[in-house]
Amino acid sequence: MKKILSKFLLYIILIAISLIVFIPLYWMLISSLKENIDVFSIPIIWWPKKLIWNNYAEVFKVMPFITNILNSFKLVVIITIVQLFTSSFAAYGFSKIEFPGRDLLFVGYIFTLAIPWQSYMIPQFMIMRTFKLIDKHLALVLLLSFTALGVFLIKQFYASIPYELNEAARIDGLSEYGIYAKIILPLSKPAIAALTISTFVNVWNDYMGAIIYLNSDNKKTIQLALRELITSYGPEYSLIMAGSVISLIPVLILFLFLQRYFVAGISMSGLKG
Repeated sequence: MKKILSKFLLYIILIAISLIVFIPLYWMLISSLKENIDVFSIPIIWWPKKLIWNNYAEVFKVMPFITNILNSFKLVVIITIVQLFTSSFAAYGFSKIEFPGRDLLFVGYIFTLAIPWQSYMIPQFMIMRTFKLIDKHLALVLLLSFTALGVFLIKQFYASIPYELNEAARIDGLSEYGIYAKIILPLSKPAIAALTISTFVNVWNDYMGAIIYLNSDNKKTIQLALRELITSYGPEYSLIMAGSVISLIPVLILFLFLQRYFVAGISMSGLKG
């Protein structure tokens, strides 16, 4: 009986925490369907008498949202694919191949995570300007295609794969590239899913990189579009909330499809809280 009661209380606490976390999302969603004057009304209107679905259509009229969304998707897809390859390939080398200075090199690579981006932001910009990549998506692709955190996450997952598999494959005559592609990579779906979600969210929500390197309206991402929506239509909070909801949808869809692998990847990579 005591065990049942403790489990019941745990469920109640978890439900309460979930509702608290959900409140800001609900407020954003319902505000996108309100008249502008009702968004910050006191007391809060939790359910408006009339739902203004036209707010979503209006967002696409006042801003080139489709172009911005396509630009974000372009960057997300390219950078995610490149990051998955570079991170998984480097992680394979650091975890399954013996070479002099491997561990020291890995520690040095991971140490770069401790360096604040602001300290090398200006040198990066000068390099991109030298190569005439300002206002080009290629600048962001080059800067975001490598991630020490992704290498660390996948390396930790690779550590759970028995080394005997590599030895058996080498005895059978399979090259290191073959072992990586045919054995290790297919076993790494949870870690790949975790890195996919992490990369997708980071690139999709990237604001600083986009505002530094992208100037033309036809190159801007959805985050820059949201910023312009705020600065150009400041009092139109219902439109701002509608744009925010639209920007959130792809992330939610991706997480819903990959959440099972994401949880497994995080737990098996040793990154549990």
